[in-house]
Amino acid sequence: MVKLKLVSWNINGLNACYKKGLIKFINKEKAHIYCLQETRAHPDSLSQDIKFPEEYKQYWFSGERKGYSGVLTLCKKDLKPISIIKGINDAESDAEGRILTLEFDNFYLINAYIMNASRGLVRLDQKLKHNQKFLEFCNSLREKKPIIACGDFNVAHTELDIANPESNRNNAGFTDQEREFFTKFLANGYIDTFRMFVKEGGHYTWWSYRGNAKAKNIGWRLDYFIASEELKNKVISSKILKEVTGSDHCPISLEIDI
Repeated sequence: MVKLKLVSWNINGLNACYKKGLIKFINKEKAHIYCLQETRAHPDSLSQDIKFPEEYKQYWFSGERKGYSGVLTLCKKDLKPISIIKGINDAESDAEGRILTLEFDNFYLINAYIMNASRGLVRLDQKLKHNQKFLEFCNSLREKKPIIACGDFNVAHTELDIANPESNRNNAGFTDQEREFFTKFLANGYIDTFRMFVKEGGHYTWWSYRGNAKAKNIGWRLDYFIASEELKNKVISSKILKEVTGSDHCPISLEIDI
């Protein structure tokens, strides 16, 4: 059994976050694995200035459209995945580079950037279909071994996960349909690990850049570490790293014996 530290962060653009101290954060946090979402970048077109610490191997899944979406997993070189799965056999979301899975001896690690329903809910139906395929994908992997799924799920699950539930009801990320799906997802045998340790509201992972929202803590909890129920007793901690800047999201971390 190995104690692993994992970090997930929607960095809101690799180039921008790099300039705001991404590498300094990685070196300070000393996690075994970093799952980054919304990279908006391709490995073959990175600025020569961007260099990740040498002890990490990079696993990319970029969107076809330049400057949009994309995920990147940084994994210490002594943690070699058995296999790498890009996408979930969902043509639309796969073209946007949203789900990257690394298989290890004892578990699957899923780096997820779930689709946003968008302003006016113009992508809500697409997102709900994407969600269903994501659940089916997770369940199929779990038949073989436990899973850890992390990233930006683009939903505040309950009223505890959003500062202003009434004024945001039926806005993207807080519709009844999105929240009901997340409840359904967890009911399939998955745990929102943060809620193992913290039951009260007021803890968020995303804040608008407008209106000094972060200082006022007017936010949403959109980012999660989800684990198969069979891993529950192996989870050591699940935290929100609110003090870290560099994106409109903050990172989250998970420590687990696995």
